[in-house]
Amino acid sequence: MDIREKTHQSGGRDRAIAEPRVANEDEFRVDIERIRFSPYFSRLSSVTQVIPQAGSGTLVHNRLTHSLKVSAVARSIAIRLRTADEATRRLVSELGGCDPVVVQAAAAAHDLGHPPFGHLGEQELDRVARSVLKLPDGFEGNAQTFRILTALDSCDATARGMNLTRAVRAAVLKYPWTRNEWRALAPLAPELLPRGVGIDPAAGALKFSAYDVDADEMRDVLSVFPGIAKHQQTVESSVMDIADDIAYAVHDLDDFYRAGVLQYTSVSAELRAWLEHSTELSSLKQSELDARRPGHALELTWRRTRAKDPWIADAEAFRESVERVGHDLVEGLLSVPYDGGLEADRAVTAFTRRWIDRLQESVTVERTPTIRSGHVRLGDAAWHDVIVLKFVHARFVLERPDLAVYQRGQTRIIRSLAEGFHIWLNDPEDAGRAPRRLLDSVEATTEEYRQLRENTPHLFLQAGPDEVQRLGQARAIVDYIASFTDAQAVSLNALLTGTADNLWEAGRGL
Repeated sequence: MDIREKTHQSGGRDRAIAEPRVANEDEFRVDIERIRFSPYFSRLSSVTQVIPQAGSGTLVHNRLTHSLKVSAVARSIAIRLRTADEATRRLVSELGGCDPVVVQAAAAAHDLGHPPFGHLGEQELDRVARSVLKLPDGFEGNAQTFRILTALDSCDATARGMNLTRAVRAAVLKYPWTRNEWRALAPLAPELLPRGVGIDPAAGALKFSAYDVDADEMRDVLSVFPGIAKHQQTVESSVMDIADDIAYAVHDLDDFYRAGVLQYTSVSAELRAWLEHSTELSSLKQSELDARRPGHALELTWRRTRAKDPWIADAEAFRESVERVGHDLVEGLLSVPYDGGLEADRAVTAFTRRWIDRLQESVTVERTPTIRSGHVRLGDAAWHDVIVLKFVHARFVLERPDLAVYQRGQTRIIRSLAEGFHIWLNDPEDAGRAPRRLLDSVEATTEEYRQLRENTPHLFLQAGPDEVQRLGQARAIVDYIASFTDAQAVSLNALLTGTADNLWEAGRGL
């Protein structure tokens, strides 16, 4: 049997509920089409990636176009691994395999759980879920993705979940743990913690891929990958994660250049100042660094990188990446303002293709990776390149005051929705008139928590008799808000706050 055919023989192709298939129909192909036909996938076309379409003045990525590009990059990496040298192919097979269709499916699904308004909306929904709705594990976009695939969407085989193969469900687990499992573990230094856990695991992980109510299913799908250590991604999940990093670092810069957000002068000044004065900057105390001064923000980024990832962070490699990005992005692409012409479009396309090819070609596979990495990772130089590209993204786009003002206004909508639905569902005289989909979700989610209490009573030792109902209602509210598009969130908030002037249009689809 060919090495590539030995993958997923331990149960990765299995589903929770067996389904009849026509002869030679590929199980993984069924999964990817099921995801692509999901209304949760279609919704992503109207969910902000970084900057909103309406205010950009040009076409920018949304969550759907981002997911499609992640899927394309992930497939290319998987094919590279399939055609790699024999030792690499054998290692990939021993670790559980890397099917190009599985990574495409995982990439298509990876952002399904993102709520309205980008990453700031995600952070605010988490804050509200914990502070207002008192959900111990709050909200997390990756955990919401897994929940959509396994509980919220439906298919012909079951009304709860898409009944996907174990391999595809495992491949979306970028952070294969729950938030709360870290609270009981002994404190560890940040460099000894998996990427995404955060610096204070006693408060729970910052990033995680399953809520407590979905934890059993997460453990089940990971059980068919015995070669993968605890808290490590499957090979296919690592490929999807790397593809997400590449698309985020490269394609989003494409958006910001076209929209006129990235300016040559400011980016050039920052990178040049650090390159020319890195020795002096390295001698400054942390308190002496002022991010408003050119070069200082990049020095802070280098120090954080070195502290968190000493296993790979290298001063010379970082400097070379700053020089490389400065030459190709700043002195190359940004030196000519985007004017919408054919030459400008060709320049953007060439830059994007050049960098994606470079990053994809650097991918390597390791049998025993550090806890901060995965079995599949970027090569050392490319890893530093992504750090610098993400710095440009964060420093010159995400930290802009005009974007911050806009986003803070959006987060008020998230909080208002959560508080409004919470009050409504707890109004004994009017709760029955709440949206039908929300009421159905409360019933179904309460049953999930009831089963969780029966299976893991130790999680409910301090809980009163109404705790199951309260948790079910809270999780249902979060599920409901997370399923909105940006426009739906704005419209429904206007209805809840009594400011809507188009009742029947705004209330359609509740």
